[in-house]
Amino acid sequence: MSNILEVKNLSFGYTKEFLLFKDFSISLKKGEIKAIVGASGAGKSTLFELILNNLKPFSGEINSGYCSQVFQDPYSSFHPSYTLLNQIKDVSPIDELKSILELINLDYELLLKLPHELSGGQLQRASILRAMLMKPDLLLLDEPTSALDNVVQLEVMRMLMKNLDTMGMLLITHDMELASWCADEIIVI
Repeated sequence: MSNILEVKNLSFGYTKEFLLFKDFSISLKKGEIKAIVGASGAGKSTLFELILNNLKPFSGEINSGYCSQVFQDPYSSFHPSYTLLNQIKDVSPIDELKSILELINLDYELLLKLPHELSGGQLQRASILRAMLMKPDLLLLDEPTSALDNVVQLEVMRMLMKNLDTMGMLLITHDMELASWCADEIIVI
């Protein structure tokens, strides 16, 4: 099976004197979860920005399939003036909406609200819903369950793992227990 993500010999930093990545490589196939762990400021979220082509590396090569992302802060990933359903419809088909809503324990009525009308956990589940509906090859997860309680966190991660036949996942987390439980490989940066 071919890789849905291939990062080869990546070098990048915000200054040339201090590199976050030097000759960094990683690959990912459908069906795999790899966890990226490291201290704050180590470059975990920057790696996602590089994969999404929002930042340009100094050197190296990045190739990926179709990506969607779940951000750590769900409030910054939705426009405050539009309902969640409208924002989800803008980026993805909603043919599987009801089945995924059940899996992540989110009521349809909540999608008719504005982002500030939901709790952080509800909004993060809506963010995961949107990312899943986009049917990516590669799902980038930046602390996707940090706003969820432990029971919902487990349910959401199990649901995500059930979709590994259609995608691969790159997970940023500070939770080593979560990484050990779900990841095929843990990469410390």
